[in-house]
Amino acid sequence: MKNVLLIKEIYLEAFKNLGTKYVKSYFKFFSWFCIACYLVVVYAFLFRISTGFAFQ
Repeated sequence: MKNVLLIKEIYLEAFKNLGTKYVKSYFKFFSWFCIACYLVVVYAFLFRISTGFAFQ
C-alpha cells in the first residue's frame, strides 16, 4: 500500500506546475494511455502462459 501511495504522490506532483491546461491534459492522457498499453501487454502475456503457449 505504501508503494501505491508513493506512486500517487509522484503522479500528482508531476502535474502540479506543468504549464498550460492543454499541455497538462495531453500529458495526463498520454500517461494513462501508456499505463493502459502496459496492462494490455501484461494481460496478453499472462493469457499466453495460462493457455500453454510454447515460447520457442
